[in-house]
Amino acid sequence: MAASTGGTYVAPEGEFTRDSDYIDTRITADGRDGYPVEPGRYRLVVARACPWANRAIIVRRLLGLEDALSMGVAGPTHDERSWTFDLDPGGRDPVLGIERLQEAFFARVPDYERGITVPAIVDIPSGQVVTNNYPQITLDLSTQWGEHHRPGAPDLYPVELRDEIDEVAELVFKDVNNGVYRCGFAGSQEAYEAAYRRLFDRLDWLSERLERQRYLVGDTITEADVRLFTTLVRFDAVYHGHFKCNRHKLTEMPVLWAYARDLFATPGFGDTIDFDHIKRHYYEVHTDINPTRIVPAGPDLSGWLIPHGRETLGGRPFGDGTPPGPPPADEVVPPDHTVRGQPAD
Repeated sequence: MAASTGGTYVAPEGEFTRDSDYIDTRITADGRDGYPVEPGRYRLVVARACPWANRAIIVRRLLGLEDALSMGVAGPTHDERSWTFDLDPGGRDPVLGIERLQEAFFARVPDYERGITVPAIVDIPSGQVVTNNYPQITLDLSTQWGEHHRPGAPDLYPVELRDEIDEVAELVFKDVNNGVYRCGFAGSQEAYEAAYRRLFDRLDWLSERLERQRYLVGDTITEADVRLFTTLVRFDAVYHGHFKCNRHKLTEMPVLWAYARDLFATPGFGDTIDFDHIKRHYYEVHTDINPTRIVPAGPDLSGWLIPHGRETLGGRPFGDGTPPGPPPADEVVPPDHTVRGQPAD
């Protein structure tokens, strides 16, 4: 019997498989799927622990969509049913009024049997989830919500680079974003070693690419960088040990380590990272991998603040745009969950 991992499973032959059958309704400028872009109508539900949700948090920040698209934050741990809003007073999302994200999925599809995943966008008036198709969510924030972008918002998905961005992002997804999970949830030695080789072969390829250029595609930050960053920032804290991705730590891969620090220092990236939530989620929820639920005290995070020196490669982080301002007060990561305060242990 396949072992369930919440929207994913490990097949009998040992290979991890991700369930990619999402609710793919789109929110578009022309409303062709029945959900037009409307400021204030929708709520983006995320968990800071989740790398897929972290993408949406970053893109929303970079584009300045905070006033147009509110954000609900689920806690770092959950049971087999759903992410919960245990961080909010009374354990309920203050806008949606629900205790579990599952309620929004059931409001849309009463017999919904697939994974209850973040990020998800919920239609506030109906209380129904619109979509949890995370790759499309961030692209639509760039391409469909333009009327509500902040002045100076960067173009994260420029038309002339979309083919290359898509190509690089697909390689990163298969071998790195999903590759760490293929290692961690492998059900056989053979499946694990195959995933391990694919992961580090791709990281070597990325190192070679980024040795010559500051960003993955073009000379500015794009969607491709967002997608790689959310895995790299979790690498030493979680994937190296918990998922057995242990040929090298990120800190032992000079090019990728400098690249990750460059992005971490960029407004909209590092200020979204909650290392406490990240570690608690993986080590407490994945009891099949970590049955004791003990959360490691390390690693030392101070290295994230070491100067990266990548400015010498040129490039302009935001192109002709500008950095985002500070996050709203109610969206600031607690100081003791960040690099400067070290995560709560």
